[in-house]
Amino acid sequence: MLLRDAGFLFVAVIFYISGVNGGETRICALKGSSVDLHCSHQHLTSSRKWFTIDWDGYKYVQSELSVDGQRVTYNMSEEKNPTLTINDLRESDANAYCCMKTTDSPQHCWLNRISLQVVAELQVKVIPATEGQTVTLMCSSSCPLTEKPAAYIWYKNREFLYEDWSPWYQELLSSEEAVTYSCAVKGYEDLRAPEVSVGVQDKNCSAVNYVSRRICALEGSSVNITSEYSHPDNMKPEFKCWSKKWRKDKVEVEELIEAAGRVEYQDNMKNQHILTINNLKKNDSGGYTFRFNKDHEGWTQSDLPGVFLIVTELRVKMSPSAVVTEGQRVTLTCSTSCPLTDNTNYIWYLNSRPLTLRENQNKHLILDPVSREDAGSYSCAVKTNKDISSAPKTLTVQSITGILILAAAGVSAALLLLTPLTFFFLRR
Repeated sequence: MLLRDAGFLFVAVIFYISGVNGGETRICALKGSSVDLHCSHQHLTSSRKWFTIDWDGYKYVQSELSVDGQRVTYNMSEEKNPTLTINDLRESDANAYCCMKTTDSPQHCWLNRISLQVVAELQVKVIPATEGQTVTLMCSSSCPLTEKPAAYIWYKNREFLYEDWSPWYQELLSSEEAVTYSCAVKGYEDLRAPEVSVGVQDKNCSAVNYVSRRICALEGSSVNITSEYSHPDNMKPEFKCWSKKWRKDKVEVEELIEAAGRVEYQDNMKNQHILTINNLKKNDSGGYTFRFNKDHEGWTQSDLPGVFLIVTELRVKMSPSAVVTEGQRVTLTCSTSCPLTDNTNYIWYLNSRPLTLRENQNKHLILDPVSREDAGSYSCAVKTNKDISSAPKTLTVQSITGILILAAAGVSAALLLLTPLTFFFLRR
C-alpha cells in the first residue's frame, strides 16, 4: 500500500512540474464562413462556459456568451473538449473569447483568451505592367487566414479562370482591352472579392514596380532590392533614390538611403534600379521605396507599398527538448523568423566539426534513435558568399539507467516521507 501511494505521489509531482500555462490564441477567418473555437483550459470539464472578455482600461469586462442553437452553438459531444462553433461569421463576431468556470477570475479568462478577427472581404491587389509584360495579382486579406484555404479560385470577366493553392496569379498583357479579375477561397465561392479592372499601362507614362515585394535575408549577408521603372522617352530621369520607412516609438519614420559604406546603387539597361545592402544588420529591416524624377519636380513612385525587408538570424531549435533520453527521436531545426527568400543549403556542425547529412536532411537534422554519442554542441550555417552560423546549442542525452535510478530515488524519498506518517497513524 505504501509503495503504491508513493508511486502515486511521485507521478503527481511529475505532472505538476510539467503543467502548461495558457496564452492568447489568434484566429483570422473570412466573413460568412464558419469557425471552431476549442477550449484551451488546462483541466477541461463539461461545466465550463464561454465568455467574451475585454479590457476597458481599468478592469476586465466579461460577458457569458448567448447560444442560439443555430448560428452560435456549443459542441459537447466530447466532455473533455467543449467547442464553440460560430457559423455565418459577421464582423460583429470579432472579439476575445475564453472558456472558463464561473468561479475563475476575469484575469485568468483574459490570459487564456482566443482573439477572433473577421475579414470583411477578400481583395485583389494588382501590380501593374505595360503591354507585353506580366501583370501580377494577389488574393489578399487584412489578416492571414488561420485555416489555410484548400485553394484560391480566380475569375476573369466573371468567368472561372484558374485554381491553385497559391494566392498569386500572373498573366501576360497583350491587348489594350481592360479586363476584370476577382478571386475567392475554395468552399466559399459566393464570397468573392470585389472585381478590379486591369488594363495595359500607357508606355508614355512614368511608373515604378518591384521584382520582389517581401525579402527575408540573414544578418551578415548581402541583399539586392530591385525596382523596375518606365518613363516617356523625353522624360529620362536624372535623379533616383531609395528611402526606408520603419516605426520608431509608434511613429512612422522615413529617411533617404544614400549610396555610401554598406549601401550601393546600381543601374542597368533594362530600366532596373538596384539597391544593394552588404553586411546586413537587424535595424536594416523595414520598408524600402524607389523614386525618380526630372529636374527635382514630380517625384514618381509606385502606388503600391514598397519592398519589405526582414533581417533574421539563425537559431538551433531542439524538439522535444535540449535534454532527452537515449532511444528517443530528436529533431534539430535550423530556424529563422521568416522563410529565407533565396534557395538555401544548410550545414550542420557538432562540436565545431561539420556533419555529413543523410538524404532529405537539410534544414532539419533528425537523430532517431538518439544515443549518448550524439550529445554535444550543435550549430547550423547557411552557405552564401560567406558562411553565416548560428549560436551553438547543447544537446544533453541521458542514459536510461540514470533515469531509472532517479525514478527509484524519487520513490524511495516518498517512502521515507510516508513511513513516519503511517507509523504515527497506526500508533493512534
